[in-house]
Amino acid sequence: MNTPIISIKDASFSYSGPMILDRINLEVADGEFLGVVGPNAGGKSTLLKLVLGLLEPMSGSVQVLGQSPADVCRQVGYVPQYPAFSRDFPITVEAAVLMGCMGRSSWFGGYCKQDHLIARRAMQETEVADLAKRQLSTLSGGQLQRVLVARALACEPHILILDEPTANIDMRVETDIFDLLKSLNQRMTIIVVSHDVGFISRYVDRVACLNRTLICHHTASIDGKVINELYGSDVHMVEHVHISGAP
Repeated sequence: MNTPIISIKDASFSYSGPMILDRINLEVADGEFLGVVGPNAGGKSTLLKLVLGLLEPMSGSVQVLGQSPADVCRQVGYVPQYPAFSRDFPITVEAAVLMGCMGRSSWFGGYCKQDHLIARRAMQETEVADLAKRQLSTLSGGQLQRVLVARALACEPHILILDEPTANIDMRVETDIFDLLKSLNQRMTIIVVSHDVGFISRYVDRVACLNRTLICHHTASIDGKVINELYGSDVHMVEHVHISGAP
């Protein structure tokens, strides 16, 4: 592996109680597509917050692009789990995507022409440009998820992090979203949190199995034993055929 774009060394974290993350070690290469899986309360969201600079480890270290996460936060795009996003907020798709440009230049004077061009490009790439004037409240789950991806792309990130981007949407839309992510992976590093180990194995390079401690596996080595150890119970695994050159 070349010099890692994300480096986590012996990082531990607790919310004034039991240890949530215990001596986590993880290196993510530039251009990698990494899946993060694990049970509820296993530490997945906490790990993302460390990488995003929203939390600091109690011990150990976290570096992103060779610096502290807080110093490079503008180079990291983040897509939250959409049920936590208020869909009733009176805002259009275009306005939501433009929010990804905030901080690029002085926002007090409004968005500049370049901001609008970047937002338009992000909407076109995620295929929501025709929805630009629609209210978020009128969108389907799949449409809203694409808008959130477009908003993250509007900051022109080097790294894209997504927290369960396909939660509560159907399989067809899930496939469309991950096909989009695979395309974006050609120019940026992607980290995606998911519960569906079998599905994401078609797309990711490695799977980071997190349940307080972390172990990385290449997708070919994920089997029933690994899943049983991670979740503490049998989980049905669906075998996916990897086709060379397929998205």
